[in-house]
Amino acid sequence: MPSYAQLKEIVDPAHAVLMTVECQQGVVGTDSALPELAKEARSSGALGNVARLVHAAHTGGVQVVHAVAERRPDGRGANRNARLFRAAERLPVQQLSGTTAVRIAPPIEVAEEDFVVRRLHGLSPIAGTDVDALLRNLGCRTLVVTGVSANVAIPNAVFDAVNLGYTAVVPADAIAGVPAEYTPAVVQNTLALVATVTTTDELLGAWQEPRRSG
Repeated sequence: MPSYAQLKEIVDPAHAVLMTVECQQGVVGTDSALPELAKEARSSGALGNVARLVHAAHTGGVQVVHAVAERRPDGRGANRNARLFRAAERLPVQQLSGTTAVRIAPPIEVAEEDFVVRRLHGLSPIAGTDVDALLRNLGCRTLVVTGVSANVAIPNAVFDAVNLGYTAVVPADAIAGVPAEYTPAVVQNTLALVATVTTTDELLGAWQEPRRSG
């Protein structure tokens, strides 16, 4: 992990953006299509930590982007080239555009200044979406990645961010996957090789401490 001074510079609100990944009601909510993942996101404290980070971002001048996965009711444009996509089509809760399932799940708050970026295809919250263009227009250099799942979307987001030239930051206690022991394994053996790994409390400290003028 970086020193406190290094982390504070990396996540300076002037050039950092916080992204929540698939923190939507149909994924991590009480009526999730993936109850095992939803349970782990809540019981591990990851969802609560995402909410804490979003609140701190709102009060500390850090831009927030919510990445949401959804599909059209007719399925047009959606991928069917992997087992994951075909299985999702059979789930009892569908992530359909305009439904409760694709709304951001409590206790995460969505502010008027937040961006909500929705994708209809693929696995990545960044590739093939508006995220990269928005980040560049915002002057972003550091992307803080939170949410689910550590199995698929979180690694996708981190790799894409790094490939596009951003510094990726992962608060390890603000992401979740299944089984529970998989998340720390993927953080240690994969994400730590390409991202700055930290904790929610360390990020909160970096964002909440008053900055010196001059």
